Amino acid sequence: MSNKKLAIIATKGSLDWAYPPFILGSTAAALGYDVEIFFTFYGLTLLKKNLNLKVTPLGNPAMPMPMGMDKWFPVLGTALPGMEAMMSMMMKAKMKKKGVASIEQLREMCMESGVKMIACQMTVDLFDFEKSVFIPGIEFGGAATFFSFAGESDVSLYI
Repeated sequence: MSNKKLAIIATKGSLDWAYPPFILGSTAAALGYDVEIFFTFYGLTLLKKNLNLKVTPLGNPAMPMPMGMDKWFPVLGTALPGMEAMMSMMMKAKMKKKGVASIEQLREMCMESGVKMIACQMTVDLFDFEKSVFIPGIEFGGAATFFSFAGESDVSLYI
């Protein structure tokens, strides 16, 4: 009997959207699933050696705000200069205080547990990325690479 399979497409490269593919991927691998994550468009940045991730407060009215700001601070206010950096710093500090693993740690857990990470070659070409900016141990492939695995997966997620 073969292992269950989980296929994930990661399309977003912000701090808040970086957690789901790595948490779900590492958890599924720990449960014995074969896991592949296909990183495309902005999600491709999650495979870079040097990460500088920020939260996406603008357009995310469900984001809990510190000091009850969600009650008195309009969502549009998060577009003010410096707000994204400040909110990213606050989120990172809160995660550290709560013992939440960093993206780098989760990404390493995925690698160590055998999660196959595929960088979308079309996106690499589109944004003129050099392969040297990405972490070692990943593969490069196109949509057909993803579908060859996802077509036989038990679970497929678009994140």
